[in-house]
Amino acid sequence: MSSFDVVIIGSGPGGYVSAIRCAQLGFKTAIIEKYSTLGGTCLNVGCIPSKALLASSHHYSEIAHFADHGIELSGEVKVNLEKMIARKQAVVDQTSGGVKFLMDKNNITVLEGLGSFVDETHVAVAKGDGTSETIEAKNIIIATGSKPSSLPFIKIDKERIITSTEALKLKEVPKHLVIIGGGVIGIELGQVYLRLGAQVSVVEYLDRIIPGMDASLSKELTKVLKKQGMKFYVSHKVQSVDRNGDAVVVQAENAKGETITLEGDYALVSVGRRPYTDGLNADKAGVKVTERGMVEVNDHLQTNIPNIYAIGDVVRGAMLAHKAEEEGVMVAEILAGQKPHIDYNLIPGVVYTWPEVAAVGQTEEQLKANGVAYKAGSFPFKALGRARAGGDTDGFVKILADAKTDEVLGVHMIGARCADLIAEAVTAMEFKASAEDISRMSHAHPTFAEAIKEAALAATDNRALHV
Repeated sequence: MSSFDVVIIGSGPGGYVSAIRCAQLGFKTAIIEKYSTLGGTCLNVGCIPSKALLASSHHYSEIAHFADHGIELSGEVKVNLEKMIARKQAVVDQTSGGVKFLMDKNNITVLEGLGSFVDETHVAVAKGDGTSETIEAKNIIIATGSKPSSLPFIKIDKERIITSTEALKLKEVPKHLVIIGGGVIGIELGQVYLRLGAQVSVVEYLDRIIPGMDASLSKELTKVLKKQGMKFYVSHKVQSVDRNGDAVVVQAENAKGETITLEGDYALVSVGRRPYTDGLNADKAGVKVTERGMVEVNDHLQTNIPNIYAIGDVVRGAMLAHKAEEEGVMVAEILAGQKPHIDYNLIPGVVYTWPEVAAVGQTEEQLKANGVAYKAGSFPFKALGRARAGGDTDGFVKILADAKTDEVLGVHMIGARCADLIAEAVTAMEFKASAEDISRMSHAHPTFAEAIKEAALAATDNRALHV
């Protein structure tokens, strides 16, 4: 029987990064993955493929504005969806192959098969050829991730009533894509197909899209996407989703109790994700799992069984790849006797639409609910020279700071390059920066990052310079 210091079940961003850190720290490490490719949901059917399609569709949509830049095209510009999907898959394959390279480089044993507990120190690996292998581990890390959620009355057929997984490999551009759920995944995939020519309707139970983010971001993104042609039905409760041949009929009830009917050729069910522990047999190791399949852990990500840990989407907190990575590193370092720490308040969130949306820290709604006295400063992208030069003038940066100490409590932005710009805010907040600290740092001109400096100036005695 093979024996290891650490065995990790699941090779998503949390699992494979944890494996690398464990190996760096000198642990004999193995990672178990039930699929034939490494990288989990993120690399195979999540973050990476969706960004590939967002990039391709963004290039296509930009062509409409070439004339504004003095670029004249002759001939018809067409979408080759098959080629676009093939490019997406090539990006996925290259990225997954990169993870395999990292496993080999760090001498990590990769076992393909379904990992399940035999007891608290043994894991069985059921392989695709019907054979099984049992390995021994001093420590085990559960990193089995999540799967798309649905609603009890919806029958997902993976043909016309689909999840995000199927939406990444459609063979045609929908005529009318009805999206159930206005969260990050639904909005991102909705914009992909909106750009390619689909009519897109979003049905959201709550009163706004991207409801977990600051309300000002939701309002601005809704305005921009409406301008692009997306339709929204917020405060609508879906009652039924039925397929009739190639048509899908969605009925929903609005706040007044009235029923609306939307008919499309595809319905994307995007109502969140659920922790995935199917087949793990956690009970055989005595690990406590909630009714929703979430593994219970303490502040050190340790389960009720001392040598078993869990990270990523399978534990409490935001279901984000970078959060899982931080947790994977944290557990590895704890096993090595170090004392790492994660400030979950400073895990940024990003929506990769265009304009991009990004945020870190507390929202205005949270500060108000907690009775925290704060001040706010905003700066619009349309006042930036770089934004005007590039034609990306939608959006703003908003900084929230403590009314007494001036410490930055939250940064919320929507606009071009915000997915990258948010890193400046995370860095500043990690070092307990004040709004004045940011306002006194030199920012290169002309750049989109200047909006952060100007928002900080606005939060510091309302003294933004360029608005």
